Amino acid sequence: MTHVLEDIGRAVGQAAEKLGPAVVGLGRGWGRGSGVVIAPDTVLTNAHVLRGDEVAVRLAGAAETAHGRVAGVDADFDIAVIRVQTDGVEPVAWDPDLVSSVGAGTPVFALADPGGRGLRVTVGFVTATNRSFRGPGGRRVRGSLEHSAPLPRGASGGPLVDLEGRLLGLNAIRLEGGLILAIPADQALRRRVDALARGEATERPRLGVALAPPRAARKLRAAVGLPERDGLLVRGVDSDSPAGSAGLERGDLLVTAGGRPLESVDTLFDAVEAVGTSGTLILGVLRGADEREVTVGLS
Repeated sequence: MTHVLEDIGRAVGQAAEKLGPAVVGLGRGWGRGSGVVIAPDTVLTNAHVLRGDEVAVRLAGAAETAHGRVAGVDADFDIAVIRVQTDGVEPVAWDPDLVSSVGAGTPVFALADPGGRGLRVTVGFVTATNRSFRGPGGRRVRGSLEHSAPLPRGASGGPLVDLEGRLLGLNAIRLEGGLILAIPADQALRRRVDALARGEATERPRLGVALAPPRAARKLRAAVGLPERDGLLVRGVDSDSPAGSAGLERGDLLVTAGGRPLESVDTLFDAVEAVGTSGTLILGVLRGADEREVTVGLS
C-alpha cells in the first residue's frame, strides 16, 4: 500500500510540474475562478466566473496580475475565451477525440489556481459520463464528465486531464457530496472555443420571455380558480423580442411547442433550437381559459 501511495504522490507532483504553468488564476481571491492556457495568449474558462469584459489573470509564478480581455463568451454552454499575454507558457495538450474513450473508472487529475492563490492538483476517477447541469444562460449543458477529484471554491474553469496531461474537460460545477462536473473537451467544445477565439458571436434563437416552471404554473392557476394544466407560465415578455412581436403576454401559459407538450423548460429550449434563427415556432398558448396557437418568428 505504501508503494501505491508513493506512486500516486509522484504522479501528482509530475502533473503539477508539467501542467502547473498552464493553469491560471482569475480575479483576486477565492470568489472568482481558474483558467487553462489552450494556445499562445489564449485562456479557456467558465463563463460564470467572469464579470464584464476585462479580468485580472495571474500566471503561475508571476508577481503581478496581467490584464486579460474577454474575446468571447457562450453563456449557454458556460465557456469563455480570454486573450492575455502568456509569456511563452506551453498550452495544455488537447485532442478532442480522447473524450469518447473516457468512462467510469478513468483516472484523472484536476487542477486549479483559485483566484490566483496558488496551484491545486488533486487526483480522482471519472464516476459517470453524460451528466448535465444548467448553464448561466438557462440552457442545460449535456454530456458532462462527473469525477471525484476534489476541488476548492474558485476552481471553476480549471482543467481536467488524463494521466498523460491531456485535456479531458473543463471543471465547472461542484455537486453536493463533493463530486465535480466537467464540460467535456470534445469536438463540439473545440469548435465553440475556436469560434470564440476568433471573436465570432454565438447566435442562437431566442423567444424573449421569462418563465415559471410547471409546478409554479399549476399553483398560480389554481389560486385564481382556473383549471390546472401543465405548461410554462410567462412571467415577463421583452417587448422587442420575437415573443413580444407575436403578442405573447405576461400570464400566458405555454402548453405546447412545435406540437410537443411542454413538460419542462428544456423541452422549450430544444424546440427553439430545432427551429433555428430563421424559422418559425408554433406555440400552444392558454390565456385564461382560452387556448390558441401563436406563430413566433425567431431571430
